[in-house]
Amino acid sequence: MKSEHKLLIDNPFVVGKYVSKEYFCDRVEETNTLIKHIENGRNVALISQRRIGKSGLIEHTFNQSAIESRYYTFFIDIYGTRSFAEFIYIWGKGIFEQLKTRDVKFRERFAQIVRSLKVGFSFDVATALPTFDLSLGDVSSPDITLDEIFEYIDSADKPCIVAFDEFQQIANYPDGERVEALLRTKIQHCKNAQFIFAGSKRHLMAKMFMSAAKPFYQSVLTMGLTPIPYQSYLKFAQEKFSNYDKSVSEDVVEKVYNMFDGTSWYVQMMMNELFALTSKGENCSVDMIEYAFVNVVDSQDMAFRGLMDRIPAKQKQVLLAVAKDGEAKSITSGAFIKRHRLLSASSVQVATKALLNEDILTQENGAYRVYDYFFSAWIRNNF
Repeated sequence: MKSEHKLLIDNPFVVGKYVSKEYFCDRVEETNTLIKHIENGRNVALISQRRIGKSGLIEHTFNQSAIESRYYTFFIDIYGTRSFAEFIYIWGKGIFEQLKTRDVKFRERFAQIVRSLKVGFSFDVATALPTFDLSLGDVSSPDITLDEIFEYIDSADKPCIVAFDEFQQIANYPDGERVEALLRTKIQHCKNAQFIFAGSKRHLMAKMFMSAAKPFYQSVLTMGLTPIPYQSYLKFAQEKFSNYDKSVSEDVVEKVYNMFDGTSWYVQMMMNELFALTSKGENCSVDMIEYAFVNVVDSQDMAFRGLMDRIPAKQKQVLLAVAKDGEAKSITSGAFIKRHRLLSASSVQVATKALLNEDILTQENGAYRVYDYFFSAWIRNNF
């Protein structure tokens, strides 16, 4: 059993990582559903927009007693991978990093079975734990290493759960179709593991798992995520403020929640800043929201400038137009093109497709907006 985090952290509105059950809001129904699927031998595709809480849900599920006592769990984020070799490297490293604190026999078995990686162990001076002494260039035979990883999983003395985050990335590999087919075959014959495939590019995930022409067709159950219900988040937020001898007005939580349509990461980021601005014994009020929002946007100024520098000129023109409208409809219409002094409908189409593929824009119900709410505000402030 893993130990609970009983120590009170400085700011209970944790952003970008999972700490413990205490700092996780709701998702009771979704957690129970995911556990039910796992316990009944079902692989799952978890598909929803970015920053809604997919990764947190998976890690929260892994930390439930029904799971942590019976399974070995591996969370593998492949968002930054660009090839099958990188995928194998990240998977192998992820397995090792998650078992290095366990008994030495688990590490030894990994080195014995996953021989193609020629893993060399060194020790971190600060933690006295072994480190993964391997570089991407050492993955010379990805197919062989894949066989060995599945052999390792099948040899484990407890069943395993492997969760791949941003699984749609595989579709962008140069040999993506071959990799999908290879993984489908290996997973189909793996007797000791269940798999969770999480992804935020919904059109790609839908194509991978719902198209009859694709290897993973009808191989999973599909789950989606919607925002945490407002009343659940309100209770969570007020309890966290109260635990630190602070309070927050219901109007504050409601306004912040609605600013971002309940999207977890953005709501948490704002509540984190509002909590930091509220002194002990004081109440967080609505008039603090604008100041907090400016602080959050300004804190990402350098990152946003770097992102803008990397966007090609024609895409940037369309991005600025959408950001200025907030929600842009009929973006290939003459009125939109004339109002924003764009070149042509065809150039707007090409630029929009590229911005959607890079998750800079998103489309919902026929309207386009900048995916990152804070980036959108930064653009309007600076252009």
